Amino acid sequence: MKRNFDAWLSTMKDSIASWTYYTDFNKVYENVNKVKIELNILNSLIGSKDIENEFKNIVNQYPNVLSVVPVLLAKREKEIKINDVSDNYVFNFIKMNYTVEQYILFMRNSGLFNLLQKHIINNLVDYVLGIEVGMDTNGRKNRTGDVMEDLVESYLIKAGLIKGKTYFKEMWKSEVEKQYNLDLSSISNEGKTEKRFDFVFVGAFGTVYACECNFYSGGGSKLNETARSYKNLTLESQHIKGFQFVWFTDGVGWKTAKHNLEETFDVLENIYNLSDLENHCLNSLINPSDFLEKNLK
Repeated sequence: MKRNFDAWLSTMKDSIASWTYYTDFNKVYENVNKVKIELNILNSLIGSKDIENEFKNIVNQYPNVLSVVPVLLAKREKEIKINDVSDNYVFNFIKMNYTVEQYILFMRNSGLFNLLQKHIINNLVDYVLGIEVGMDTNGRKNRTGDVMEDLVESYLIKAGLIKGKTYFKEMWKSEVEKQYNLDLSSISNEGKTEKRFDFVFVGAFGTVYACECNFYSGGGSKLNETARSYKNLTLESQHIKGFQFVWFTDGVGWKTAKHNLEETFDVLENIYNLSDLENHCLNSLINPSDFLEKNLK
């Protein structure tokens, strides 16, 4: 029985945020601990009356302190470009490529000396802790994908599959071909491109299922591109014997790209959302007892 697209779309969720989705504090603490020594050395500059000379002495004695300067400006990169009316600079904070005086110029003109000398902050470790929390929010987009993968994986396990034995995570197309003796050239531009699937497992009758997972809480052009890409992948793979593509996707963002999603829905039988997983959709693909008996001897 063909499913109703609008009814299926109405079951999309608005969030899959886990407890650590908003801020990964363990990662924040780890990043701060890595630079705690350097930050405490620079703490001696707070409230300094002669900050430039003291900074010069610190750099000459402990040149590694320069490595933490970028994070004081909320930057991960260890090279910072400065376009000045009189000159252009590319400061390297791992290996000094300018004189100490020019690094002093950087600290002065960037406002960092002012931050320290005027005692606007009390402790650089606490200051960087706040910066790391702020920068960690940029990782939420990636964490959404990770959370969706974790959810899908939990349902694979509930269905009776075992990681590394009866299902595999992050498997390249070439690895799938080798392990299951398949020819997937039709989905890789005749072998010219490589693709990695989020999950691969074998279901009933020995069918190999290659899966992609994603979640979109908001709209954007990425959704249309993804839907079109997976529609093409479905059409390219439909004649490969013993192989099927599966797409696990969710998120209310799809309501802004419903037409492209519906086109894929019409050609891809194995497209599921989290509501489908909750309702045991995997049972239609997997026969756990037969499969485990065959593969775990």
